[in-house]
Amino acid sequence: MHLHRATTVLSVLLGLACLWFGVSFLLTPATAAAGFGIPSWPEGDAAGYFTVKAVRDLANGAIVLTLLALGRRRTLAWVMLLFVIVPFGDAIAVLGHGGGYAAALGIHAATGVVVLLAAGLLFATSSRDDALPRLSRSEPARTGREARV
Repeated sequence: MHLHRATTVLSVLLGLACLWFGVSFLLTPATAAAGFGIPSWPEGDAAGYFTVKAVRDLANGAIVLTLLALGRRRTLAWVMLLFVIVPFGDAIAVLGHGGGYAAALGIHAATGVVVLLAAGLLFATSSRDDALPRLSRSEPARTGREARV
């Protein structure tokens, strides 16, 4: 039971971190961007990408916390496994745009490892029963017309 609780706490922290980064990029984009790891940031109209990053982070955090609140731990495990793309992609972006290895590996790749760990722990502490519901064999499939009635 302790591993289940620790996994829940880790998932909540990751979801809240995403929300924090999203809010930071909306409210104080220059300050938030400075900690990302890329030395020169877009200015003028190109700074609109800060809003893009903010919305991405807000959506990711909301998805994590919503699935957790709904008790969909197995589904959340799959989502976390897919979300690993984001921090590793960020690490590649940092390295590809003049950022240092410390930020790329110490911030982004390390975050990717934590998200991967969270996905693994979620798989280990969830059952297939908490995945999205399926039609039972005894329940006939509904057609679109029957579902609207």
